[in-house]
Amino acid sequence: MIIPRKEQFSGCLIGQCLGDALGFPVEGHSPEACRKYVENILRAIYNKEQIEEKILIGQYTDDSQLARELLQSYVACKKFDPRDYARRIASIFSENRIVGRGRATELAAMRLAKGIPWEDAGTPPGSAGNGSAMRAGPIGLMFFDNPQELILAAHDQGRITHKDSRCSAGAVAIAGAVALSLQNKQIDTYNFLDRLGEWTKKFDRSVADFIQQLNDWVKLPPEEAVNFISKAGIEPGYSDQWEGISPFVTGSVLWSLYSFLRTPDDYRETICTAIAVGGDVDTTAAMAGAISGAYNGLELVPSHLTSRLTDRGRWGFSELVELANKCYDLKMRR
Repeated sequence: MIIPRKEQFSGCLIGQCLGDALGFPVEGHSPEACRKYVENILRAIYNKEQIEEKILIGQYTDDSQLARELLQSYVACKKFDPRDYARRIASIFSENRIVGRGRATELAAMRLAKGIPWEDAGTPPGSAGNGSAMRAGPIGLMFFDNPQELILAAHDQGRITHKDSRCSAGAVAIAGAVALSLQNKQIDTYNFLDRLGEWTKKFDRSVADFIQQLNDWVKLPPEEAVNFISKAGIEPGYSDQWEGISPFVTGSVLWSLYSFLRTPDDYRETICTAIAVGGDVDTTAAMAGAISGAYNGLELVPSHLTSRLTDRGRWGFSELVELANKCYDLKMRR
């Protein structure tokens, strides 16, 4: 078994936060607007060591805040403890520290704050947003060497807020993708997706089948692939207000995996792909960024951008790296 480098742990957390922050300014925007943002702003700032202050990039959202809280819980408890993590979810919402909020997660947090046990607080099946998957990357760090524990932990951290089986499968897929990225020097798309399909089918066969179908879709250019991925798992005739990739867990997880697998060695291009098609792009870029950062390591995530990371003046680059390093040291000791 390949032992990951410390820079891969910090790369995962920083890669998630930066992807989130880069997608945040155009979250919910149209494919056309997001494509222009990628071409006119994002690619330009990638190539500049100095960024104009008028370009507001750096604040990350609930996707990464909740991933960070998950890592904080692991370090504090010296293990994955869903009870402690649930308490932290309740606190960050109750104290109004959350930036952006998914409705299902917020409702679960309100129930947790009222004292409902973590096993019972999750929003019932039928609500299948990506809130459980967007924060699951750290589970891949904690359990990269133990697939069974990874699957159970991804499910447990997810069902605190989302009880739909598709949400559990999505969380397993993102955590599993991080774990596989830590342990492979080269990505074999077929084997990568085959493993994820095996792990996710324990909770939802439809999600697992779509993951397997990515073997074909990843060969398509983004403007073609999005037509299939954005509709994956959506009932015929169903319509919402989202253009591009919606917050529905199946499509958003698939697009994050697609974005990484198109350019596994290139963090910057992975984030561009995640954002350019529009929709819930802070979340797709956060998930894709966590996987890419875990694979490539911190040194290949653009440092002139990561230095701008912030959570309203707190939890910037140095604090996030320190947290990831503590997680790495704890994992290696265990």
